[in-house]
Amino acid sequence: MRSIWKGALTFGLVNVPVKVYSATEDHDVSLHQVHAADGGRIRYQRICEIDGEVVPYSDIDKAYDDGERTVVLTSDDFAALPSERSREIEVVEFVPTEQIDLLTLDKAYYLEPDSKSPKAYVLLRQTLEQTDRTAIVRFALRQKTRLAALRVRGDVLVLQTLLWADEVREASFPVLDEAVKISSKELELSASLVDSFSSDFDPSEFTDEYQKELRTLIDAKLEKGDAFDTAETFGEKADAEGGEVIDLMAALRASVEKSRAARTGKDAGGKTKADADETSAPATKEPSKKTPAKKAPAKKKAS
Repeated sequence: MRSIWKGALTFGLVNVPVKVYSATEDHDVSLHQVHAADGGRIRYQRICEIDGEVVPYSDIDKAYDDGERTVVLTSDDFAALPSERSREIEVVEFVPTEQIDLLTLDKAYYLEPDSKSPKAYVLLRQTLEQTDRTAIVRFALRQKTRLAALRVRGDVLVLQTLLWADEVREASFPVLDEAVKISSKELELSASLVDSFSSDFDPSEFTDEYQKELRTLIDAKLEKGDAFDTAETFGEKADAEGGEVIDLMAALRASVEKSRAARTGKDAGGKTKADADETSAPATKEPSKKTPAKKAPAKKKAS
């Protein structure tokens, strides 16, 4: 695993340096959208609604719209926020574990001791175990102030972010306000049914059948040969993550095409082939290939 954040747990005068790791991962099969007719990759572009231009990530800011006015917030604005600069996971209070509402639990992270001696880390872990308490902590991660529950899982401290109180909706269903009569016999039979399904929970006994069948289907298609070379339709851009990399790839392609065009012109031996190419059918496709290539370097200059 790779740590995503480094900081320190603080409670009182105790300081526990830690590294933070994502405790969970998505096992869903990653799928792309493609053109049904030819399998070509469908891509989404960031288009400015004012000038219609494609905007690179480096030129994108965030904004708040109140319905009438828009306030633009730049990266410098976010960097100026005190919480964003904080590298502390501050313990606010210790509460009985049963008081944590499972509905409020969100993303989970593992904490690894980040010092030569894990003594302070182990001390906090054992204290939480012996007192049967959960620490409520506050910290900043990815430009957001977060509330979290610090608890023990095995011999590791786990940080689990909590939803804020105003993020949990109130359940109000008028039908439940009506008086409903449940007989003792009905309750007895219901309890008997529950008892017949009673067991100790073992999550490893359960599997995601849909994802399992999806992988089987993909493997069957691959074995059957019902596939094509990714580079033929997706191209090398499929591996590009940021706008900077995409711009570089576009610039390289433009350079290769320009070099090939220059060699073709020399081999043609003059105007005859060039004139023929301009009036032939393939020549109508040539500008469409070059247009994005010319545009890409311009995009790089803008960033």
